[in-house]
Amino acid sequence: MSGSRIDRAFRTGDSPLLVACTVAGDPDFAESIRIARCLAAAGADMLELVMPFSDPVADGPVIQKAGARALAAGMTPDLLFALVSEVRKTTGIPLLIMTYANIVFQRGIVRFYQDAARAGADAVVIADVPAEEAAPFCDAALLAGIDPIFFVSPTTSPERMELILSRAQGFIYLVAAMGVTGVREGVAPETLATLRAVKQRTTVPVVPGFGISAPGHIRIYDDAGADGVIVGSAIVGIVDRYAGRPEEMEEAVGRLIRELKGASRRERDESFLQPHPGAFQGSREG
Repeated sequence: MSGSRIDRAFRTGDSPLLVACTVAGDPDFAESIRIARCLAAAGADMLELVMPFSDPVADGPVIQKAGARALAAGMTPDLLFALVSEVRKTTGIPLLIMTYANIVFQRGIVRFYQDAARAGADAVVIADVPAEEAAPFCDAALLAGIDPIFFVSPTTSPERMELILSRAQGFIYLVAAMGVTGVREGVAPETLATLRAVKQRTTVPVVPGFGISAPGHIRIYDDAGADGVIVGSAIVGIVDRYAGRPEEMEEAVGRLIRELKGASRRERDESFLQPHPGAFQGSREG
């Protein structure tokens, strides 16, 4: 969508952009606002806020556990939009909502997207709506002035790929690891091949997600031409690990984001001029 915050972020930001994902309402409403603000302050280029759901078919165990915490703490769609609104007050970076179709249906498709836009969201990702059934969601998104984000994966057929690319707005979410979300050790060759193939067929930015947790992953995707990367389980895992210790939690979250941002092309190019021994070593569990 020309002129949107997402479009401007890809046009003006350092590639690859870092999309930081956290679960809305985890561990509670107030702390999740502070975590989102911490992610933005530490250098995340976009935020993806996951609305917890009772049957999260795309979420791995780390994010499922976070969703259960958030629901137990009272998270609702009304609070989701209140959270987006609060975060929007302190940052101008794009804000994405990831959710499931049942939540959108329950509120009403048009109403959900209008509420998202009024709160300050820039895009909505719906994990369980196939492209063939997405027209009502796309229409509502465009009416509200926000981007509908679609998934592609290494198993997407050429016919479905054409349909997805014809409807894509904002960016294309490349499922980088088959299965559910969660930290992975490496990057699958078929994912890189899909990334390159999609880049040849569209000018819409392509952003891998699922399984990305370390600077080494980001460097590989950068070299393959990714416009951004999405990191979720590694962040959410920190929230779980430091439960009850909010200051340590926020410090650890900020440290991870700064480490991952250090894998950007520009900062790596500068590192050849000013070496930093030991930088980008190791991996991060989520």
